[in-house]
Amino acid sequence: MATQTVARAGTKPLRRVPVQGRSVARVGRMLDACAELVDEVGYDGLTTTLLAERAGVAIGSVYQFFPDKRAIVQALTLRSLEGYLERLGARLADEGMAHWWDAVDAAIDEYIDMHRTVPGFRTLHFGDVVDIHLLDDERDNNDVIVSQLSALLTERFGIDDPQRLQFVLAIAVEAADALIKLAFRRSVDGDAVVLGEAKALIREYLHHRL
Repeated sequence: MATQTVARAGTKPLRRVPVQGRSVARVGRMLDACAELVDEVGYDGLTTTLLAERAGVAIGSVYQFFPDKRAIVQALTLRSLEGYLERLGARLADEGMAHWWDAVDAAIDEYIDMHRTVPGFRTLHFGDVVDIHLLDDERDNNDVIVSQLSALLTERFGIDDPQRLQFVLAIAVEAADALIKLAFRRSVDGDAVVLGEAKALIREYLHHRL
């Protein structure tokens, strides 16, 4: 699912796709450096020169693969989306998850955990700080997330009305995103009370709307 997501996105951050092992590793170092730097200096403070120095590569290597810093951040955000879907897919594979709203709880939990553990994610989320169309040229970032969540839930739980599911998920994702951001503004680890209220609100809303 994650690989398909990146392939379907209407974005092309890489000038050329690395094929050889050393090139793949070099691009990986650039993305890791980008993640560290955006947490330290923010997107506005990020420069390709800083990134090259942190990644230990020549500035020419950066431009060999990326046209500008936006493209680098775009590639990092797509990597985060891939990681998020892999995490959630693993949770959904748990046979003990009986109801689709348990999967929504899992989706929220993984989103919160990525804020705490994944470098760069606390700052970039899924790209809105840069561009609401960072994940896809034609859809806003949350719409991309909703489409992927809807597909996962429909496949896992056999939901009869996927169109209705996608609509109510769009409301839930917008609300949860805003509340989780509030929680992490209040506390570096996420205000536990706000996070608890966010999960309760979303679960209650979805339970009565589908």
